[in-house]
Amino acid sequence: MGSASLPGFRTLSELEAAAQGRLPPALWDYVQGGAGDERTLAENLGAFRRRALRPRVLVPLRGLDPTTTLLHTRVRSPFFVAPTAYQGQIHPEGEPAVARAAADAGVLGVFSTLSTFPLEEIARASGAGPRWFQLYLQPTFDRTVDLVRRAERAGFTAIVLTADVPLLAVRDRQAREGFALDAPVPLGNGPEFVSPARAPAPDGDRYRLRPELSEGWAILDRLRAATHLPIVVKGILRADDARAAVDRGARGIVVSNHGGRQLDRAVSSLAALPEVLAEVGKEAEVYLDGGVRRGSDVAIALSLGARAVGLGRPILWALAVGGKAGVARYLELLREELVNVMALCGCESLAQFGPELLAP
Repeated sequence: MGSASLPGFRTLSELEAAAQGRLPPALWDYVQGGAGDERTLAENLGAFRRRALRPRVLVPLRGLDPTTTLLHTRVRSPFFVAPTAYQGQIHPEGEPAVARAAADAGVLGVFSTLSTFPLEEIARASGAGPRWFQLYLQPTFDRTVDLVRRAERAGFTAIVLTADVPLLAVRDRQAREGFALDAPVPLGNGPEFVSPARAPAPDGDRYRLRPELSEGWAILDRLRAATHLPIVVKGILRADDARAAVDRGARGIVVSNHGGRQLDRAVSSLAALPEVLAEVGKEAEVYLDGGVRRGSDVAIALSLGARAVGLGRPILWALAVGGKAGVARYLELLREELVNVMALCGCESLAQFGPELLAP
């Protein structure tokens, strides 16, 4: 990409500051903020910073291949666009811009129930690119199935059930700046489909658990019976929860604490990863999101055993800076950096990442 077409940042280290300069303070704090005192948000980053790689040298390298498969779909890189809400608030091009950039890069895109564009429009923008649909359970199962059916018809190839939002967490930074998820932000998938923040209990008490959550893990049985698509469960931080999901048919697990936006003081995603892998890593694909910023972070997660990692805030930063071109530039830089790390660690393929590359 020539310098004349650079979308506002030349390196990964410049991206965050470039994005902050493009967004109003309230929206910036929505993107950046976490729950409570944001200790889990900080720990997601800290867990990666405390890890170190032990590179191999003088390894004969005949090529460098960062491709992999995610649920049998070939992708060019072991990272994916994580689902984030309201991308149209970040940039007018919103989710379709992210979908086009991901498809052009050969990267999986996972798109949210809370998109600002209809899932069908996002699918058209993806073209032949790989795409999964993130699902929030709706107040009635019929509404949930309506969303799933639309995703099937639009060519999404997996359902990613977010399981860690029985209600929306207390988010101090977001509250101070006045950006609220229950504000009347336009939703692309229709006003009848709601976010956790817009689904109060029947008596109107926003702090009571919603009725659609009363079934517990049985809801996964019903969902699996309602769709032919594979189901991935997102928001897992414990071995027993991973076991429950896989025993009920989940094909994938996303080890995630919602980017530090739900339970403050929850364990970091990276710290939870080994426990989940030890329990279900031979039965389901295990992914991670939360705290991934550089190619070395991707390498660390893969060395621990993750199959791929999700990218949340950095995608929004790139979208804010340059729309589709910004996201494309970010994905290009991250892939280049990962390939560089592969060479410096003596890894021709992703399969050669392993625990022996990590310092104790």
